[in-house]
Amino acid sequence: MAIADSHNPQKKTHDQFVRPGLAKITNIIAIASGKGGVGKSTVAVNLAMALKREGAKVGLMDADIYGPSQPGMLGAKNEQPEISDNSLKPLVRHGITFMSMGLLLSDDSPVVWRAPMAMKIIQQFIDNVDWGELDYLLIDLPPGTGDVQLTLAQQASLTGAVIVTTPQDVALSVARKGLKMFQQVNVPILGIVENMSGFVCKHCGKTSEIFRVGGGRKMALEFGVPFLGAIPLDPEIVMSGDNGQPVLETGSNSPAAQAVVSIARKLGQYAAAEHSRTSAIEPQEVEILANSDLSILWPDGHQGMHKAYSLRIKCPCAQCVDEDSGKRTIDPKRVPLGIKIEAFDNVGRYALGLKFSDGHSTGLFAFTYLREMCECESCRSGNQKGSFSV
Repeated sequence: MAIADSHNPQKKTHDQFVRPGLAKITNIIAIASGKGGVGKSTVAVNLAMALKREGAKVGLMDADIYGPSQPGMLGAKNEQPEISDNSLKPLVRHGITFMSMGLLLSDDSPVVWRAPMAMKIIQQFIDNVDWGELDYLLIDLPPGTGDVQLTLAQQASLTGAVIVTTPQDVALSVARKGLKMFQQVNVPILGIVENMSGFVCKHCGKTSEIFRVGGGRKMALEFGVPFLGAIPLDPEIVMSGDNGQPVLETGSNSPAAQAVVSIARKLGQYAAAEHSRTSAIEPQEVEILANSDLSILWPDGHQGMHKAYSLRIKCPCAQCVDEDSGKRTIDPKRVPLGIKIEAFDNVGRYALGLKFSDGHSTGLFAFTYLREMCECESCRSGNQKGSFSV
């Protein structure tokens, strides 16, 4: 993560931590999968529709740069967004505000780009799309774990992520990798969705376990995360997507449509709880003081204080801590006592990245870690717990 230089002292309030383009969005939720072909994009668009039916204002960012599919499923092929005041105006279809790489290219144009170019587009979607006020922004991620996922996890202030999988062992195995990636960057897992979970006969109502069922629930139990629900195979969902009209817009009351509505309601509940929890630990104000101390105002009113030297020798990055043993490899004697903090930036909704005067800038200091190591007079004297009461 690159931390931009700034004049010292540097100061940011809580509102300035959020990227300007995302500032009016309450919940930002990544919809992810470990591999392609599990129906992630179909789940994303139908979850968006279900949340809208619950009365929410919903947006959908198609971040699958190399394989954008949302324009087709929302009935907006061959349409382009307007550009106003150097920002892209997202399209609105079926009440969903959305933006996709597929709106910027012709329908049959392949995206043959290296990762840095794809990152520029993702940056545009974060900073230069006029999303407006939304209750939810769902981000349809590309499959797998890579630069796009990492960039969004660190810059989009995610409320959490939903992992979409199918019951097969190979899909579950790869989904575990995606789940672990989000855990490593401290993005909460709001739940797991098992897609293509059996087939319900529309004549007799009997369920046939074509690909087996239950793997998603088992994985949720394994990792201690919510299981949002299972969506059975449904030809109506496929046909409605091909026709550019999400299944919930057709008035369908099929088992799959009912499952999507149920999952969306659970997702809304978990997202609200996570939003409240995270809001209780995000700093209200961070400032580099003239003496290079780092001052942090926490939501409970506690004014935390940190010495630059203490932060540098307690840096948690892989250069300073052995990843296997957990032992510190940095030698405190080689760190100048007069070291300074030159800049900082927030990383998602969970950490600060600090740039020190010795050039070191790879450490991500989780908010909980910073609170625990507070060096203010009250914490040093033992009058404060040095942790959150959430």
